[in-house]
Amino acid sequence: MASQVRVRKSELETAELVEFEQAPLADGAIRLEIESFSVTANNITYAVVGDGFGYWNFFPAPDGWGIVPMWGHARVAESNNPEIAVGERVYGYLPMATHLDVMPGKISRGGFTDITDYRQPMSAIYNQYSRLAADPEHDPAREGERMIFGPLFKTGFLIEYFMRANDWFGAGQLILTSASSKTAMGLASVARQNSPAVKRIGLTSNGNVAFVGKTGLYDQVVAYDDIADLAGTPSVSVDFAGNPAVLKSIHTTLGAALKYSCLVGATHVEQRAASLNGDEEMEGPTPTLFFAPDHAVHMFQTLGPEEAGRLMASAWHGFLSDVEGSIAIERNKGLAAALTAYLDTLAGKVNPSRGIVIEP
Repeated sequence: MASQVRVRKSELETAELVEFEQAPLADGAIRLEIESFSVTANNITYAVVGDGFGYWNFFPAPDGWGIVPMWGHARVAESNNPEIAVGERVYGYLPMATHLDVMPGKISRGGFTDITDYRQPMSAIYNQYSRLAADPEHDPAREGERMIFGPLFKTGFLIEYFMRANDWFGAGQLILTSASSKTAMGLASVARQNSPAVKRIGLTSNGNVAFVGKTGLYDQVVAYDDIADLAGTPSVSVDFAGNPAVLKSIHTTLGAALKYSCLVGATHVEQRAASLNGDEEMEGPTPTLFFAPDHAVHMFQTLGPEEAGRLMASAWHGFLSDVEGSIAIERNKGLAAALTAYLDTLAGKVNPSRGIVIEP
């Protein structure tokens, strides 16, 4: 018997823990027993924009329901594939569940791709699994940090690469909303490493100003209530919050000085739809949605996998040094804890200083 957390797609606050019988394992397939995954705002983004980007399609559920994707570690519990042994550990895209069957293809020493038919229409980035025994990014002592920060850091890395490739659109100032979020912290860290001349300004709620300041990642921390005080110098903004009022305030304050407006993520869930649909007329550039998988493919094609991987690994180690001690990793046993963590994160109740890891 296996278990999974299902979410009602039309009402994300409705979720339930369900047990189900596993089908016989197909020829060539392996059955993963999920050992651990993190629950972050990134997972909430997957749910909020699920249908628009196909995130609900990775792990099928009954009609009207969805399974929120997670990033984590798993062990091979059963194998009908001669190239992959029982007991091997992997890292990759997993459901909020106890088990997952995958069909490995393109198998190499370092990893494989799930070639199950229903996963093929979506971005290939999400179908790749690392085999930990030969994974250069794997550090047994940092598994928690990799789950919590890894996917979010990579989004931040790709945003910085995109901005730098475009000469920051002529801007000397980077404005990040939801500056306490892990993706924003990743972007701020990479920008500090690779584009130190660009001033980093973190916007956050009054209650998070102290936390954001202590990270040391920003040149200036500004509360949302004080956006009107931003200097009117050429700037780019990266909106992780999805709050249309905040975004409009940035556009109104900077006007023509805002050279590019980037939308990423959705930490203010209830207000994201208006922002995505463009219901608010704003001064300055049209906000543009950033889809990390597409940018990852472009970067790897442009630089080649070896150079792209080297640059990302270098920035990742710098980021780990930057965030050392900034969060306390909490490990929770059982899938019921995942349900609670999901609902708390959806409601914005999780303090940014907490990093939640679930061990189903």
